[in-house]
Amino acid sequence: MTAYNSPIHRHAEIVMIALTGLGITLTSAFAANSACHGVKVEMTKARKAEYAPLVASVMESEVKPAQVTFSTIMESGNWSAAYVSTPVSDDGVMFFQTVAGKKRFRDVWGGWADPSERPELVAWAKKLGAPTDLARCFAETVTEDE
Repeated sequence: MTAYNSPIHRHAEIVMIALTGLGITLTSAFAANSACHGVKVEMTKARKAEYAPLVASVMESEVKPAQVTFSTIMESGNWSAAYVSTPVSDDGVMFFQTVAGKKRFRDVWGGWADPSERPELVAWAKKLGAPTDLARCFAETVTEDE
């Protein structure tokens, strides 16, 4: 048996292949997250508890805060965007602006977009008044699964 056919060599090859795959995965994840650099995107119970009543209060149909689920909540400065699901609407991203210490609903984006539409999504969010970093993060988030 040559050294290259030994179980140790095969094990080392498997480890190297796995590490290479992990490196590619981490690089892809880092590239996707770079659009959200500078934007607070942590999902915590406290943030969900803060945003659920806000989302429920602006729905046309009655929705209880407990019925609101979140894919992500993004915050930058006095602007935020919550990617939400409710039983009475399609998924959408609701934009809020904090004015005088209170979050106020500004608009909602819903639908489907592919990565080629990111510039238009960024422009739409910026037209609302959202900061550039939040606009880019929003555009990346709604197109990342495509």
